[in-house]
Amino acid sequence: MDLREIIKSIPKAELHCHIDGSLRPKTILEICLKNKIDIPTSNLEELKKHFEIIGECDSLKEYLEKFDYPIMVMQKKEDIYRVTLELLEDASKDGIRYIELRFAPYFHTAGGLKVEEVVESVLSAMKAAESKYNIYSGLILCAMRHESVSKSIEVVNLAKNYMNKGVVAVDLAGNESDFPPELHKEAFDLAHKYGLNITIHAGETGISENILKSINILHASRIGHGVFAYKDQNTLDYLIKTKIPLEMCPKSNVDTKAVTEYKKHPIKDYLKMGINVTLNTDDRTVSNINLVDEYMNLINILDFSLEETFQLAKNGIEASFAPKEIKENLLKELEKFRVQSTKYSEGQFSVNTENLKLNGLTPKPSGAVALRLFNR
Repeated sequence: MDLREIIKSIPKAELHCHIDGSLRPKTILEICLKNKIDIPTSNLEELKKHFEIIGECDSLKEYLEKFDYPIMVMQKKEDIYRVTLELLEDASKDGIRYIELRFAPYFHTAGGLKVEEVVESVLSAMKAAESKYNIYSGLILCAMRHESVSKSIEVVNLAKNYMNKGVVAVDLAGNESDFPPELHKEAFDLAHKYGLNITIHAGETGISENILKSINILHASRIGHGVFAYKDQNTLDYLIKTKIPLEMCPKSNVDTKAVTEYKKHPIKDYLKMGINVTLNTDDRTVSNINLVDEYMNLINILDFSLEETFQLAKNGIEASFAPKEIKENLLKELEKFRVQSTKYSEGQFSVNTENLKLNGLTPKPSGAVALRLFNR
C-alpha cells in the first residue's frame, strides 16, 4: 500500500465543506443546459474557468465570483438533491466517513422554492448517502454577514426546526472585513439559547480579533479558518488553553491570498503549539481539491509525518458535531487502522508530486520525495 492509499484509507471526518463550492463541473454544465441557464460556452473545459480556480487567483473577489453558476443551478429540488448526493459520493471516495456540509439556504430560493424545501432536499440526499455510500453527514446552515440580523434570526429559527433531523449547527459567513461578528449577536444569542452548535468564519481575512469575538460574543465552539490567530498572542494562548477547534482549509487560503504560498500556511505551527487544528477542503470545485490531496499537500509541502496526519484525522472526528455513537465508532476505527499502519514505521514511501493537485503550488524540487513516516 503506497502512502496515498494509506491516506485515503484513514477513517476521516471533514468539518468545513460548502455545498455550492463543491459541485461536479460536468453536473453544472448539464443542469445549465437542462434548465436553459445562459452560459458563455457549452465547452466544459472553457466553462470550468467560471467556477474553478485555474492557476493563480488574483483576489478574494475573483474567488467569490466562482460561486455564481453553482448557486444558479441549485434552484430546483431535484438539482439540489443531485448535487448533494454527488458531493457525498465524492467525499466517500476520499475515505471520509462523516462530513459536515454547509450552505446559505436563502441563496437557493430565487427560483421559487420555499426555504424549507431547500433544506429538505439536502437532508434527503444526506439520508440516501448513508446507505448508498456508507457516509454519515450533518448540515450547517449559514447566516450571511452582509444581511440583516433579522435574516440571521430567520436562519437560526430554521435550524432549530431541523435540530435532530440532520441540521447540526449554524454558521456566520461572508464579508468579514466590513461586518464584524457583534452585528449578529442577537441571532447567535438565540442559537445558543436553543442549544444549537455554533461555528463562525473568523480570522480568515487578517482580522485576528474576530476569533475571540466569535467565541465570546457569538458563542462559537469552533472557528472556520482562524488563519490569522498568529497575529495576536492572547488569541493563540486562548486557543491552546481551550482547545477550541480551527477548521483549516489550506488550499482555499492560498487561493484567497490569506497566505501568500502553501509552505507559509500556519497549520503545522499551530499543531505543534497544541492548537486543535482540523483539515478541510472548504470548496472542492472552486479550489480544485479533495481531502486526500489536502493531506498529500501537507506531507509534501509542509513535511507532515504520518503520525501528524493521524492526529489531524483524530482532531476532525473529535471536533465534529456528530452523534456520540458515530464519534466513538470512528475513533475506534481510526486507532485500529493507526496501529496496523505502524508496520510501515521503518519503511519509506515514494510520493509522486506530479499527481498532486497543487494548481500553481510549488512542491519540493525532486519529483519523488522519500518520507520516513514515524521516526522523524
